[in-house]
Amino acid sequence: MAKPKYTTHLGMVDILPDESPKWRALEQIIHEEARRFNFEEIRTPIMEQTELIVRGVGQLTDIVSKEIFAFEKGDSHYVLRPELTAPVVRAFVEHHMEQRGGSQKLYYIGPMFRAEKPQKGRQRQFHQFGVEVFGSDDAVADVECIAFMIRIYKRIGIQNFELLLNSVGDPESRENYKKALTDYLQPHYDRLSDLSKNRFEKNPMRILDSKEPEDQDIIKDAPVILDYLNEETEAHFEKVKAMLDTLGIQYTIDPHLVRGMDYYTRTAFELKSPDLGSQDALAGGGRYDLLVEDIGGPSTPAVGFAAGMERLMIACEELDIHLAEPKKVDVYFITLGEDARKWALKQLSAVRNEGLSATMDYMGRSMKAQMKDADRENASYTVIVGSNELEEGKFTLRNMKESEEEMLSLTDIINKLKKLA
Repeated sequence: MAKPKYTTHLGMVDILPDESPKWRALEQIIHEEARRFNFEEIRTPIMEQTELIVRGVGQLTDIVSKEIFAFEKGDSHYVLRPELTAPVVRAFVEHHMEQRGGSQKLYYIGPMFRAEKPQKGRQRQFHQFGVEVFGSDDAVADVECIAFMIRIYKRIGIQNFELLLNSVGDPESRENYKKALTDYLQPHYDRLSDLSKNRFEKNPMRILDSKEPEDQDIIKDAPVILDYLNEETEAHFEKVKAMLDTLGIQYTIDPHLVRGMDYYTRTAFELKSPDLGSQDALAGGGRYDLLVEDIGGPSTPAVGFAAGMERLMIACEELDIHLAEPKKVDVYFITLGEDARKWALKQLSAVRNEGLSATMDYMGRSMKAQMKDADRENASYTVIVGSNELEEGKFTLRNMKESEEEMLSLTDIINKLKKLA
């Protein structure tokens, strides 16, 4: 077979018809659970101002330093969104959504873009769903986000996961901790990876996020931020843990969990599954009480999470979880002759108007080929139409699973199919 002239870009994948039902099923689950939690959907453009992403995500993050798709058009600087928290915050500020009153509980589903090395479960165009809650600094908002996140995975059937939990403190706590961390890391500086050396002066907490082998032995004995929380931040963290206990949500404290964004404050969390191998993160998030004000909005506490949909699909494959039923069509019209094709074409609308799925051959093939195609389309029934059937007004309804046939009028066929659908 000749190589196609045009192919997708590196790290960008077509979702073909055999796969798209899984995506629709997952999206439907997210929409249904969002309604139950009283979250409202928000949709933002896939392009944002580069400055917004740099300011929101953080200049020193891997996303900004290595992974964004940025370009210019005239005097404007654009970026394909690498995540959705900063864009949703931008929309919150731009449209003065705090004026709607109460907490704003938003959710989203959509594609993101990062120029990283493609690997299993990580593409350059990938998809996330997530939530953002604005206006509440109460621990209940943190816990509701976590509960929503876990509910999605449990509903799908994924039970083998671990919730990691930490507090990354408020600005006061972080400054005290950064000093202690810097003092600890200084004697080990020459042994750090080049990436961690670069982070040492600018943001030493990001070193805790390092996956480089040479950093691991150093990190494991580093001081932990939980020992440096001030009274208010520690009290918030205790409330989060107590509420999770109330809901029966198990968690593991990970004092080195800092997440990959600079905007997090207080609560940070991550959901992992061993079924994903080395790339085991399913979802993650936390609180970002300073970000709204930082990009020009009113002082507004906020918390949220994001989850990778490709990772979730991989977990489903590993666990043999089927998100969608096999494709099928309720009725396939088998036509013999041009008059029968014209009649069937007209009747498709009548059948579809009753809420049934219906199709016919588009290629004028033989009866044998049409029956084979009906089987490929997983048709529940076929209606065989020829000149005799048109004259008598009765048609052969064939049950494709049981190989049973009966002669019925179109009205009787529709009524029977409606009862069985």
